Parts: sequence; C-alpha cells; structure tokens
Amino acid sequence: MNNLAKRIKNVGPGALVAAAFIGPGTVTSCSISGATAGYTLLWAMLLSVISVIIMQSMAARLGIVSGMGLGEALRVKFTSTGARVLISILVIAAVFIGNIAYETGNLTGSILGIQAAVPATDNGTAKIVLALILGVIAFALLFSGSYQRVENFLTALVVLMGVIFLVCAFAAKPDWGAVFAGLFGFKVPDGGDWMTVAALMGTTVVPYNIYLHASSASTKWGKTKDKEDALANSRFDSVISIGLGGVISMAIIVCAAATIHATGGEIASGSDMAKALTPLLGSWATVIFGIGLFAAGITSTLTAPLAAAFACSGILGWGEDMKENRFKVFWIIVLCFGIFATCTLGASPTQIILFAQAANALLLPITGILLLIVANDEAIMKEYKNKTWFNVLVVIVIAIFIFIAARNMRAFITGLQKLISG
Repeated sequence: MNNLAKRIKNVGPGALVAAAFIGPGTVTSCSISGATAGYTLLWAMLLSVISVIIMQSMAARLGIVSGMGLGEALRVKFTSTGARVLISILVIAAVFIGNIAYETGNLTGSILGIQAAVPATDNGTAKIVLALILGVIAFALLFSGSYQRVENFLTALVVLMGVIFLVCAFAAKPDWGAVFAGLFGFKVPDGGDWMTVAALMGTTVVPYNIYLHASSASTKWGKTKDKEDALANSRFDSVISIGLGGVISMAIIVCAAATIHATGGEIASGSDMAKALTPLLGSWATVIFGIGLFAAGITSTLTAPLAAAFACSGILGWGEDMKENRFKVFWIIVLCFGIFATCTLGASPTQIILFAQAANALLLPITGILLLIVANDEAIMKEYKNKTWFNVLVVIVIAIFIFIAARNMRAFITGLQKLISG
C-alpha cells in the first residue's frame, strides 16, 4: 500500500500529457465520431491510447536517463552539420505546422465553448472579436510566465467535464454489446471515414506531447540517482494518467453515439455536441459543456505554443529559458498564426478542429521515427536503450501511423481545399 501511495504521489508528467490531449480537438473529434459512426470507431481510440502509452513512456525514459528533452538529444545524436540542419528542418517544420494547426483548433474550440454558453456570440463578427481577445489574453499570460494558477484552475474544469462525460456514458444507457463490438471490431463505416480515424489518432498521440513529456520527465526525475525507481514511477504515471484520459475520450464517443447518433442528429456547433450531456444535465447541458470546452481550449492555447518553443529551441541548441527573447519568438509565431487562421478560415468550427487533428496525424510518423532513433542510441540511453521486443511494438505503432496517414491523404487534401475556399 505504501508503494502504491508513493507511485500516486509521483504522478506528474503523464497527467500533463493526458490533460494536454483532452482539449477541444479530442472533445470535437470524439463527438463527431460518435455522432456519425456510432460506436464503430471506438477501436481507433483504443488503439490510439495504447500507442500513446508506448510512445510517451519511451519519451519519458529518454528524459529520465539522458536528462535531456528530445530536441537536445537529437543534437547529441546527430553531430555533423548537414545532419543537424536536416533534422532541425524536419523537427521545426513538423512542430510548427502541427502546432499552428493545433493552435487554430484550440482557439476555435474556446470560441465554440463561449458560443455554446452564450448563443448571442454565435456570428462571424463575434468570432473574430473573441479570437483577438483570447489571443491577447494568451499572449499576456505566456509573456508574463505567471499563468500556472490560471492553467491549474482551467485544467480542473476540463477534468470535471471529463468526469461528467464518464458518468453520462452510463446515464445514456448505451448498447453495451455494440460498445464492445466497436472496441474490437476494427471496422471503418461505409465510405471509408479515414479523416475521423486520423483525427482520433492525431488528437491523442500528439507530436508536441512527445517533446513535452521528455522535457518534463527530465525536469522531474532526470537528476534522480535511482533510475530504476524513477522509471517505475514514470511507467505507473503514464499508464494511469494516459489510460484515464483514454477512458474519458471513449466516454465522449459513447455519449454522442447513444444520444446524437441514435436520434439521427448531426454536429455543427458546440450546442450540438452538448446534446450528448442532456441525459445527465438536462437544460444545463449546453452551459456546462460550453464552460468545459472553453477551459479545454484556453489551456491548450497556452500549452501548444510553449511546446513548439521548447522543441525548436532544444533542436537549435538554444536551451529552454522562457525569458530568452529567441525562445519567445517561437511561441509568438505559433500564437499569431493560430489567431490569423481562426479569424480568416470560413469553414465550420467543427470542420476546422477535425482538420487540425488530421494534420497532426500526418506529422506523427516523423516524430515517432526520430524518437525511436534516439531511444536506441547506446551513448545516450546506456543500458536503458530500447529492448528488441519494445522496438517491435514501436515499429508496429509507427507503421499504423503511416498507414492511417496514407489512407487519410485524399481526405486531408479535400479538407484543406474546403478550408481555403471557406
């Protein structure tokens, strides 16, 4: 019992990852999945959760053993100028493109939450005004560096919304036979809805979370002398925290399937997604959902630009000092592009968020392969480098990433054209 209490007390980086991936993208992607495909795509979320535990535990082990984040470790691994330039371009491109897409989805999700709770703001002009206001708030908090209490409060709201979805999954009285069939059926609805499959994967196995987890694990356990104990704490942290996040994500799919899909409804707004909570909250569903979605969006709005700055500064060898001006440049660019895209893209908010998650699914293989290379470097990882059986698991996961990215490419291009055309 004492050992279990100790493990629980050491929960940290894994919880950060779980809180980061339960953002507006997860809520929207899972809601759309449940509303359009019922329980059919639950297997995609289950596979995503297993994949994220494998990838994030590898990232955490890198941080604990080497005392470095992934970006810094890549600089140590690739010493020639040509290799460093190539890797830097790959990392910066993947992180920047992915995080700009994510930031757009985060801001859009926050606005969706406000519009659900305050219907009078549901118009084009209000959307632009809200995007600018949220952007200024995020800029002020990030620039000051004193946003931890605000983020903790908002994270608590996100967790509360997750618990509500979990309770609602049972209150909605779903078809449990169909739930288990969806979990292990590995089917895609007629027409091949790979965009939603990719979105479910992209909203769970987030490239920037791999960089965040390695850096946060390094900060928490990197200087610990007892590496075995630190690794045991980290594994427990990853499985419990990320597993719980996955259960909540599946609960959102079940709620939407049992309520919206069962009645033939569609999702185009935050109010539509809130209908999944009606069996539990009744007339309060829209307001509570709106507050939770806003909190999920604004916390991720703070996290995504910072993650991009950590990854890019690390790969360029600039360190991770948040007070450095060149560090700030990275998160400012991500935030500004996110605000611009949120204001100018004419597509529906749910379509924007779904597209952002799918974009990250396309970039996942790059980060996965780079992490695998570093985790097998004996000079960096010493006796803690990947075992053969673990490498097999990781290769399977990356192969799944590549397969889904390839199947999603046509839908991704079509989605991009719709976003640009409005």
